[in-house]
Amino acid sequence: MTLITLGPQGTFSHYLAQSLDTDIILVPSIGRIFAHIVESGISGLVPLENSEAGGVAATMDGLMQYPVFITAETYLPVHHCFASDYPMDKISVIFAHTQSHEQCSRFVDKLGLPVIHTESNAASARSQTEKPGSAAIISRTLAETHKIPVLAENIENNQDNITRFIMVSKNRGSEKNPEKCSIVVDPGENRAGLLYDLLSPFKDNGVNLTRIESRPSKRCMGNYVFFIDIQCEGGWKEAVDQIIRITRVKHLGCYRVLGDASCR
Repeated sequence: MTLITLGPQGTFSHYLAQSLDTDIILVPSIGRIFAHIVESGISGLVPLENSEAGGVAATMDGLMQYPVFITAETYLPVHHCFASDYPMDKISVIFAHTQSHEQCSRFVDKLGLPVIHTESNAASARSQTEKPGSAAIISRTLAETHKIPVLAENIENNQDNITRFIMVSKNRGSEKNPEKCSIVVDPGENRAGLLYDLLSPFKDNGVNLTRIESRPSKRCMGNYVFFIDIQCEGGWKEAVDQIIRITRVKHLGCYRVLGDASCR
């Protein structure tokens, strides 16, 4: 199997793809991963949400914009390091990916230093080596790869920090007994009782929702779509059919869950 994922080498996406014993194609942005999936027919691996920082906007946008399906999900514990070629008192700026910054916000706030956002953790490491007086929030693997001294470890806000990744394909998954199903609901309106009408079918059919998250529809201010993850139990198919009858729905597929990320 081959997977397209976020590069360059050393990103958390790359690390996870390696652990899945697969051939890997690295591309520089999540948006380009989705485009490459559609163009090539090769499946991709992308981060969807983090237990600290929430949803990954670029991934949700890709799921909205491209004709793709989720075929599996898996989880990766994520730990960050503060690394620099300079001592703490000589550091004037920090390079960090937006998600890494948010996951380590308490540590960063205590330092009181400006942060420059990068497109990946690997880009943060590369930028640190190029700019005097800088530091980077990166993984230990990246620090070792770029030979950047680690000044502090496990700087994330939550030591149980976990990122949920999904496998994405042009083709719908073939799971006969899926554990989860994902949809995007696009009501195209804003009125009293809207959410009640959208969510009632799940309650009435005994279906648990594992996630619901709004995202701008990009049509106008105050207009949203809703990402909903459904546990495949009870009358979940009937619930989805009822939603489809009252509003627009993009079905992202039903899939298996690899691993567990339950709260302890």
